[in-house]
Amino acid sequence: MPARSLFRAAAKLAAAATVLGGGAAGATIITSKDPQATLKLYSAIPVRLFRDSVTVASIVFDYEYALWGLPEGSSEKSKLKHEVHLRSAHKLQELCFKNGGIYIKIGQHIGQLEYLVPEEYVKTMRESMLNRCPVSSYDQVCEVIKKELGGTPDEIFDEFDPAPVASASLAQVHVARLHNGQKVAVKVQHTHMTDTAAADYATVEFIVNTLYRFFPKFDYRWLVDEVHENLPKELDFLVEAKNSEKCLDNFKKLSPWIADSVYAPMVYWNLSTSKLLIMEFIDGAQVSDLKHIKELGLQPYEVSRLVSQAFSEMIFKHGFVHCDPHAANLLVRPLPSRKRKPQLVLLDHGLYKELDFDTRINYAALWKALVLSDAKSIKENSVKLGAGEDLYALFAGILTMRPWNRVIDPAVDHLVIQGTDSDRSELQMYASQYFPQISELLRRLPRVILLMLKTNDCLRAVNNALLQGSSMESFLIIGKVSSEAVIEAKLLQKRSVLGWISVWLEEMLLEARFLGMQLALWLLRMRKALTC
Repeated sequence: MPARSLFRAAAKLAAAATVLGGGAAGATIITSKDPQATLKLYSAIPVRLFRDSVTVASIVFDYEYALWGLPEGSSEKSKLKHEVHLRSAHKLQELCFKNGGIYIKIGQHIGQLEYLVPEEYVKTMRESMLNRCPVSSYDQVCEVIKKELGGTPDEIFDEFDPAPVASASLAQVHVARLHNGQKVAVKVQHTHMTDTAAADYATVEFIVNTLYRFFPKFDYRWLVDEVHENLPKELDFLVEAKNSEKCLDNFKKLSPWIADSVYAPMVYWNLSTSKLLIMEFIDGAQVSDLKHIKELGLQPYEVSRLVSQAFSEMIFKHGFVHCDPHAANLLVRPLPSRKRKPQLVLLDHGLYKELDFDTRINYAALWKALVLSDAKSIKENSVKLGAGEDLYALFAGILTMRPWNRVIDPAVDHLVIQGTDSDRSELQMYASQYFPQISELLRRLPRVILLMLKTNDCLRAVNNALLQGSSMESFLIIGKVSSEAVIEAKLLQKRSVLGWISVWLEEMLLEARFLGMQLALWLLRMRKALTC
């Protein structure tokens, strides 16, 4: 039985933990340049391994025996499966909170995987992982500030609020005031991250590889690769500061017409280090807080348009993408020059990804084809991005959260998800039915595209919160910007006047087509309004 196999694996994990905590670890600690840090690392690994293995074994055991002997498709099995999903999601949630750090990041990622995991997991993680992150004590905060800047908060700042206004998986934010009266946000890295980051990575890698060995269909090794590549960057706040400035610079140079509508807090470089980031304090509404947005005199519809436009420009034109745009990292405030228009404030610039020219243009061409229901181009560009001849339709479905017959439907609103129970049930059915194929697709795709999927999932959740469902207007924006990127790339490649003319004609045809789609969408809304 798989459950029994996993319990045997758990025993092996515990044995491995004992070895790690024994003589070999002792020798490493003694010879280490930083024995105290090494001791913390080696004492953390066995605890985490044991905790992880017990949780995973408990979940698998629950699935194996709670559903044993029940006929597939029966109402009793469906009811019990829902209960097991919920219990298991809470076990996983508890594990993430106990271990903290990387585990919180993984829990947040699971909360976006609507196309891969059951709804119970998505809801449980999404509702908790952004709002119940660990908090460092004020003494720990003081320790970081003194180590990084050489003084206590009272010495460095004129005012410093000991209670954090926000806490995330890697850091927390305090409000302070400089001696010149400027109000600032102080981002302080959790002290335990230094001690446990390596242990977290080691245990996650061990668990994922063990799961893959016993259950080859559960291949999440790509997730370990992502953590290994991105975590060091996210733990260096100077990298984050540079990312924020480069992001704004890209908007000024490459998308000047929207540059004033996108903002990032100014960084105080003289007070910032790899573990401490001092930024301008920004007061605004969280992008999912509809009540606050309306109190500011802004319309959720306009905010949704701005979010879609800003990230489309980043993905398809800049090739430098903020890859963690969940609601807590996006603020909205009135545009200083036009109070009735929104300005998007981007926070937490630790996780960015650069798309090389070919990947960026192929991804843009794919989204252009998805919006225009061009089956041939969808297949061609999906294959170029690594999905293969056999899984391109599944790739299109994951990107749009629509089945293939809807993806290629010529109707103007073919990609719109209404957010109804039937829509959610359909998505979960596909996730369950094609789980092995989805896992294989995620294994094949380049890691940069995996992060684009995560970004896509985050933006979908933001737009759903703003509009209570997806909007064809958002897809039209994506289609227009991706088409512009493809046209710009073709113009760069043409060397003759005839070539430029052919691209110009293609551009005119695309503009006419999108104008027709916009008109059809307006007529569709009018018809719905009249029939209500």
